[in-house]
Amino acid sequence: MEMSVIFSTYNSEEWLEKVIIGFSVQTFKKFEIIIADDGSRNATKELIDNLKSKIDIPIIHVWHPDNGFQKSQILNKAILAANSEYLVFTDGDCIPKNNFLEQHNLYRKKGHFLSGGYFKLPMDISKSITNDDIISQKCFDLNWLKSKGLKSSFKNLKFTNSKWFSNFMNTVTPTNASWNGHNASGWKADLVAINGFDERMQYGGQDRELGERLVNFGIKSIQIRYSALCLHLDHPRGYATKESIVKNKNIRKETRTSNKRWTDFGIVK
Repeated sequence: MEMSVIFSTYNSEEWLEKVIIGFSVQTFKKFEIIIADDGSRNATKELIDNLKSKIDIPIIHVWHPDNGFQKSQILNKAILAANSEYLVFTDGDCIPKNNFLEQHNLYRKKGHFLSGGYFKLPMDISKSITNDDIISQKCFDLNWLKSKGLKSSFKNLKFTNSKWFSNFMNTVTPTNASWNGHNASGWKADLVAINGFDERMQYGGQDRELGERLVNFGIKSIQIRYSALCLHLDHPRGYATKESIVKNKNIRKETRTSNKRWTDFGIVK
């Protein structure tokens, strides 16, 4: 086991199944899946149990009772449950391309974390993607997506199948190589050393704050947003509140101004 893939979910069985199917066709095979379940209903467990019997990938279901948006808490529990020394983080609404983990394995480096991106799909295309489209990788074909109504955009360059071009774009992109919850990876020892996610934080930047503490700890970031591709499926965000965003901004400000490496509100209380 060389990698542990961690992603969160909450009462989203349709999207969760697509994501797990995406990991079932990875070119890199030496990994386990850890589902950080923020209190889903029993239907989610039934889906996971069903897929366990069909897919030859170790799946660990980490669950806690529903207490509102507590993603940081369940991600910390998933970190502790991981059986490998290298952790790849994504979300339960992001379908990985079949070389997603291959790219994370290729670029991983001691003393560094990897910063990937995503390609956001509209709801109609998100709903239209079938398991067969994921297995065949049709959903990562730009022409196929355009046939489903995808509009032309500079962002469509992410679908270019050229290692040279991807590396070039990783170098010239003005986007900061931050820790992105939908596509990032790093060493378990580094995440434990900074005490994981700050559990005071709800929706709005809790992943970025973790990355900022990693940087304060001396860990450097590597940009791979054009190398490791995942499709972000659309969904409502009823858990996004002004209060949580303001609170999280204040915590991030404190992390930056105080050069904080450790949170007192993480894995170790």
